Amino acid sequence: MTRSPLHDLHVRLGARFVDFGGWEMPVQYESVLEEHRSVRHGVGVFDVSHLGRIEVKGPNATEVLRGLFTNDAARYEPGRTHYTMLLNDEGGIIDDIVVWRWDEERYWVMPNAANADRVRDVLVSHGAETEDLRPSTSLLAVQGPEAPRLLEEVFGQAPGRFRTLEVDGVRMAGTGYTGEPGGEVCLPNEEASVALERLVEGGATPCGLGARDTLRLEAGLALWGSDLDETTTPLEAGLDFAVDWDHDFPGKAALEMQRASGPPRRLVGLVMEDRGIPRHGYAVRCGTSTGAVTSGNISPILDTGIAFAYMSPPVEVGEHAEVEIRGRWVPARVASPPFHR
Repeated sequence: MTRSPLHDLHVRLGARFVDFGGWEMPVQYESVLEEHRSVRHGVGVFDVSHLGRIEVKGPNATEVLRGLFTNDAARYEPGRTHYTMLLNDEGGIIDDIVVWRWDEERYWVMPNAANADRVRDVLVSHGAETEDLRPSTSLLAVQGPEAPRLLEEVFGQAPGRFRTLEVDGVRMAGTGYTGEPGGEVCLPNEEASVALERLVEGGATPCGLGARDTLRLEAGLALWGSDLDETTTPLEAGLDFAVDWDHDFPGKAALEMQRASGPPRRLVGLVMEDRGIPRHGYAVRCGTSTGAVTSGNISPILDTGIAFAYMSPPVEVGEHAEVEIRGRWVPARVASPPFHR
């Protein structure tokens, strides 16, 4: 199992670990609930070094990316980031990806940990010049209302929302997976422990993957492997904002057919109206529509259960639904994420 370069520091900070995509990563420190609240009301720091970091460079970099991904990389000037997807020929999501653009011929492609090698293989097979940055770098996510201030204190500057920034060899982007301000910081392994210690000394709560999952669910952000996979399309998942129809990419023809006919199912949010935790796989019904929970948990902010579910045929926000929890149909309402807003 692969360990983060920051593993020993996590041990000293009291982390408990979990296997995540072949990486031994912190799942929590003191309390998932307290870590969650720290990010919503202050600032937390996550080690996300397991995430993919693939540099794509050279004169054909833009053409390779725009020929593979749903969002047209050419539309985003240097210094910007964007969200995109790699699809199969049926329009299913092989991976959802964030791209940082540094200059005219250099990008960082940031896939999910489980898909990093596959995404890189696809890039290489289409002629891209790539470098895997994971062996030499660490990635920290600094998130929360106080995150921009802390980033400025520790690194001298903070990136703007969806903007990239380089300060003394440290690269940052105004991105994250919690629905809060802040950024992700990529720095050489030999500098990572000092940076993490300075962030904690500056007031950041060390946070694990447990809080990251409850935060992203509350913020209405889908997770590949739970809410997204190769059987789900961007239209079904409500991610058509990241599909640029003016360029060609794998799966486009299938998506155009689905757009013309309408997706047969849609991913919706659910808020429980009675006690009960909606878990992955639990059955959902709403009138004549049926489905199943893909992600679910208790929202620490709302203090009730929330979930994502694919419903077929699609249903409307505000409709009454029910989730089957341990043999009992528990009332819920169809809601529009983000839940905590």
